[in-house]
Amino acid sequence: MSLAQRPALSVVAPCYNEQDVLPEFLRRVGAVLDGVGGSSEIVLVDDGSRDRTWQVMTEAATRDPRIVAVSLMRNHGHQLALTAGLSVCRGERILIIDADLQDPPELLPDMMRLLDQDADVVYGQRRQRDGESLFKRATAAAFYRLIGRMTDVAIPTDTGDFRLMNRRVLDLLLAMPERHRFIRGMVAWIGGKQVPLVYDRQARVAGESKYPFTKMVRFAADAITAFSVVPLMASMTIGWVMAAIGFAFFVYSIAGWVAGANLPGWTSLMAAVGLLGGMQFLMLGIIGAYLGRLYDQNKGRPLFMIRDIVGGPK
Repeated sequence: MSLAQRPALSVVAPCYNEQDVLPEFLRRVGAVLDGVGGSSEIVLVDDGSRDRTWQVMTEAATRDPRIVAVSLMRNHGHQLALTAGLSVCRGERILIIDADLQDPPELLPDMMRLLDQDADVVYGQRRQRDGESLFKRATAAAFYRLIGRMTDVAIPTDTGDFRLMNRRVLDLLLAMPERHRFIRGMVAWIGGKQVPLVYDRQARVAGESKYPFTKMVRFAADAITAFSVVPLMASMTIGWVMAAIGFAFFVYSIAGWVAGANLPGWTSLMAAVGLLGGMQFLMLGIIGAYLGRLYDQNKGRPLFMIRDIVGGPK
């Protein structure tokens, strides 16, 4: 596509069961785009919603030619839905934002000014998180600091996917074939000049969080296995430690037999078997997590499947 055909800005928002918040989201984003000026588009991705999200999107697309509504064949999860939207968008600059309005679209002008200062990426960095439980804030803070210690890539703390990037960074991101995607980490890995914009994250306008505890755990596992081999290295280290302990029990048993001592066999034997068996299963589980992701990746299936696209250029 030639530069003349590209809009200056794309706004990409994955959506899952967001029928209640979408009208307000589109109103606020539209007002921001009107103030910024220039050509623009809003790419909305329906990630297999079970409510009227798709109907709200298509109706909005018929009223506003800037809106491109993308429907996926099924629910793929936030990161793959976002990837689908990024693959469809055409802008020279791309704003990634969730439709729940926790990240205010009104920050776009400030992000564009920072990008004008020769930055490649401007990412939102949360100063505080309104409307979230103490448990969620604490686990999120612990996760970012944990992954920061486990990877060689400097992934900014207290950030989500809310960011503005240029087309060069997006093209590099789309060239990465990972199935288990951790997009904020992948963008950090690309490098270039990436600068923060500190802001206060707001409570959801409507609806409920799409990231319950189980999804947060899976997301954390994807992030860690995608950007760190520390768990594998730890499994090897712990394996050597457990092997040393097992060998010590063996020497202890032989020495007691030679000396004719009465060994308290049951307790020591069960302790050794339980300790070694438990650690072996734990290490096998870690190795299995990596192998499972390699298996998924090697199947070569498409990352996402699009059912329909409404709006956009004809």
